[in-house]
Amino acid sequence: MGRVAVSVTEGAQDTDDSLFVLTAVLLTPAQFPSVLGDDYPEACSVLGLEPFDDGYGLVLGQDGDGARWTVVVDDVSLVACAVAAWDCGMEYDLSPDERTVVAALPGWPLAVAVAAPGVPAPHDPSPDPQLGDADRPPLSPPDSEQWGPAQRRLGADEIALQWAIWREQVAEAVEFVQPGEKPDGAVEKPSSGVRRVLEEAHAYVATPPPPGRIRSAFASDGARTLRVEGPGWSMVARTDDIAFVLLDDEPGEVLPVGRGPELPGLLKALDDLAVRPA
Repeated sequence: MGRVAVSVTEGAQDTDDSLFVLTAVLLTPAQFPSVLGDDYPEACSVLGLEPFDDGYGLVLGQDGDGARWTVVVDDVSLVACAVAAWDCGMEYDLSPDERTVVAALPGWPLAVAVAAPGVPAPHDPSPDPQLGDADRPPLSPPDSEQWGPAQRRLGADEIALQWAIWREQVAEAVEFVQPGEKPDGAVEKPSSGVRRVLEEAHAYVATPPPPGRIRSAFASDGARTLRVEGPGWSMVARTDDIAFVLLDDEPGEVLPVGRGPELPGLLKALDDLAVRPA
C-alpha cells in the first residue's frame, strides 16, 4: 500500500489528510474502467475530465478519516507500472508526486474489497464547498441488483476475463452457425437485437466510432480479444472464434454469435480499427 502525499481538501497541511492508496486503474483510450462508459470520452466525461490522448491514472484510497477518494493523476506510466506489478503478485509502492494530481474526486467508481489499516471504515466524505463541486454526489459502483449499461459492460468484462469458461458453455456447433440458424440447417427466427448489433458494428468499419469503443487485447494462440460497445449493447469476441453479445433490453442474457461466413471478416475489420494498449 502506498500513500499519496497530496491533500484531498483545500488548506489541509498535515499528513493525516494524505491518501492511503488501495488500488489504481488506468483511464486511457485503450484501457479504462468499462463501468464508466461505452468509450473513452464518455468515461472521462463521467469524471469531469478532458479526454486527452495520453489519458490518466485513477488512484483509489482513503484519507486519514477513512473517507473514500479517487485521485486523478497524469503520470500514466507510473500507474501502469504499479498495475502491472500488482497483476504479477509483486509489491509496488504507488506514491504519485503531488504535482501530477489533476483532481481529487469523492467516492470510488469501482468496488474495492480492501481498506486501509488504522483508519475508520470506508465511507463517503462530507461535501466540501471549498472543492468547488459541493453538489456533485460521490462516485459509487453500480448497483449489482439492477441491470443497465454499467452492469451490461461489467458482464462483458467478466466474459472477456473468463473466455474459456463461457466458451465451454456453448455448443461446438455455434462456431459454424449464423445467428438464427440451427446446426441441422433449419432456421429459427433471428434475434433482432443481435442482428442490430452486427449491423451497427459493420457501420463502425465505414465510420469509426469514438476512441475506446473498439478495444483489442492480447489473447492466446496469436488471436486478439475484442471489446466493442454501442448504444445499448456490448460485444466480446476472439478474432479466431465466436462472439458474445449483451443487450440493455435483455437483462442478464448472454447471446452467442456463430462464426459463420460473416463474423471473421467483421472481427478482422474491427481489430484493424481498435485501440490497443501501448
